[in-house]
Amino acid sequence: MALRPGNEKSSEEKQAELQAAQDEVLMREIDDAVRQEEYLRFVQTYGRPLLGVLIAGLLAFAGYLFWDNRQEAAMEKSSEDLIAAMDQFGAGNLDSAGSAAAALAEGADGAAAASAMMLQAGAALQRGNAEEAARIYGQISQDDALPPALRDLATIREAAITFDRRDPAEIVAQLKPLAVPGHPYFGSAGELVAMAYLEQGKRKEAGTLFGEIAKDEDVPESLKARARQMAGLLGVDAIEDVEELLKSQGLDEEQPAAGAATE
Repeated sequence: MALRPGNEKSSEEKQAELQAAQDEVLMREIDDAVRQEEYLRFVQTYGRPLLGVLIAGLLAFAGYLFWDNRQEAAMEKSSEDLIAAMDQFGAGNLDSAGSAAAALAEGADGAAAASAMMLQAGAALQRGNAEEAARIYGQISQDDALPPALRDLATIREAAITFDRRDPAEIVAQLKPLAVPGHPYFGSAGELVAMAYLEQGKRKEAGTLFGEIAKDEDVPESLKARARQMAGLLGVDAIEDVEELLKSQGLDEEQPAAGAATE
């Protein structure tokens, strides 16, 4: 009997492989049918709630986009109105600037409203209405929703306007937290606190504070010059580098004094 080649399969083996392939196809079809039935059952059970959630999410997102667009447009309008009011202020049209700033302060919120109120107070002060200016500055300083930098600035300006008619102890209590080195408004707040100390007869405290202001590199030079002069009058040496000071004043330490005889 002739032998079959080694790589040729018998009819039984071929039949078994064919049956295995058919079984695999059948199992796949069954799996697909089961999955379809599960998907159908899932859709029937959860389809509508999920569709509702999806629609609600899309509506919420569309609403956010609409709100964000309106907010951006409102901010642009507020900025334009504030710039226009500042232009009126710079041109000396104080009444127009004050009215425009007041209208903007009522229609805006947050930093935009605070900036408009600051401009409104400045216009009132320029018109000679210090009481109105102080009232607006006080309103800004008491608003906890506003940025601290704006509130602190308004506090200092209110104190400066009302300084002459207030108890010096009130000025010290109000501004002392701001009159510390490192604070952005140390120079302005410190100068008012030092003047209040003088009103109280506390010359040592005043001189020390004036000296600190004069030595602070972050304080404007004009304010440092005033503080240096006041510290000197109170017996406090506020000059750390005489040569540097003379150079900043356009003088030379070795330059002969004016009026000295020349050869």
